[in-house]
Amino acid sequence: MSVGTVVFLRHGRTSYNAAGKLQGQVDIPLDEVGLWQAEHGASALARTCVPTRVVASDLSRAAVTAAHFAKATGAEVISDVRVRERSFGQWEGLSRDEISAGWPEQFSSWRRGMEPQGVEVETRAAVAQRMLGAVDDHGRDLGNDDTLVVVSHGAAVTLGITAMLGLDPDAWRGLSGLNNVHWSRLETSVAGSAPGWRLVGHNIGANFPLDHWNAGPDWNLEPTSS
Repeated sequence: MSVGTVVFLRHGRTSYNAAGKLQGQVDIPLDEVGLWQAEHGASALARTCVPTRVVASDLSRAAVTAAHFAKATGAEVISDVRVRERSFGQWEGLSRDEISAGWPEQFSSWRRGMEPQGVEVETRAAVAQRMLGAVDDHGRDLGNDDTLVVVSHGAAVTLGITAMLGLDPDAWRGLSGLNNVHWSRLETSVAGSAPGWRLVGHNIGANFPLDHWNAGPDWNLEPTSS
């Protein structure tokens, strides 16, 4: 791989995000707040990042977020299923309370950092490898001055970064997830260094207070009675 910079961008908010449901590979669209986040977040990233290539998950929440960034930068978007979110199998669409009630042993294992068995959840290692493969393929023909932007999902991004830093995705849990339409930036290390990538920015977003960002443009309006 010869690309010099990789930026991972997480998609905007969905109704599942707002409700605390595990999303996985269910194709849930952006909600109104997510569309607002995609527009403003894309503009903010575009002010500091000129992409050579933009790759996005085919799931609509990532694809639409990528389209906003492409509009802001004039880039084209390449769709790649390898940068989809981690599959959570039978748990997709459920809240943590519902998962805990229905699969107490597997949920307990998951919370302890182990792989839940028997519920068709994709392994952390498998997600890390497909993310790493996608970055490698799309960055191989680019140069050190080029930037690859990958628009993806929370767990997938965390595992992709973990793999790029040469860490064990099964055991290492030292990286927080990204907020909606926030991004992380990695740059190549000095030749011969290990690992080959440095994390130079993580969970960066547009210049909004987080409570405003998570609630959307009407964050400060008082509820009205009907």
